[in-house]
Amino acid sequence: MLSSSGSTLVDEKAAEMMKKELFPLAEVLTPNIPEAEVLTGKKIQSREEMEQAAEQLSREYGTAIVLKGGHAKTDANDLLYENGKSIWIEGERMVNPNTHGTGCTLSSAIAANWAKGYSLSESVQQAKLYVANCIQAGLQMGHGNGAICHNYAE
Repeated sequence: MLSSSGSTLVDEKAAEMMKKELFPLAEVLTPNIPEAEVLTGKKIQSREEMEQAAEQLSREYGTAIVLKGGHAKTDANDLLYENGKSIWIEGERMVNPNTHGTGCTLSSAIAANWAKGYSLSESVQQAKLYVANCIQAGLQMGHGNGAICHNYAE
């Protein structure tokens, strides 16, 4: 719904359609903090507020929530809220302007791991590690904020 830079990616009509028709069909939703603020109508600035938002969204759409914390000021901790339980996936904030596509990559990596038969919790943890390694690899191409390094070498 919103890019990391704050740009709106869908219009209001499309967002309403997603909330009514698409979200209730999902097994898991992966909003970032600004998207969760739009969906809940509440400001999110703390771990407690992230937990409250994830619980609200889970109740509202009947799905698990991975609330991505990359927009937090001090860390990059994500929250998995599933079946009434919160699981924090800790992450350190890395200095790298090339983080374009991290949210999409995380969601895709979660889906790929889940399709391999891992639990949702394991899938989220492995996806978080993968994205961290992609960021840490420090791909530098062209000018401005670029993409993460999807093919990093360990």
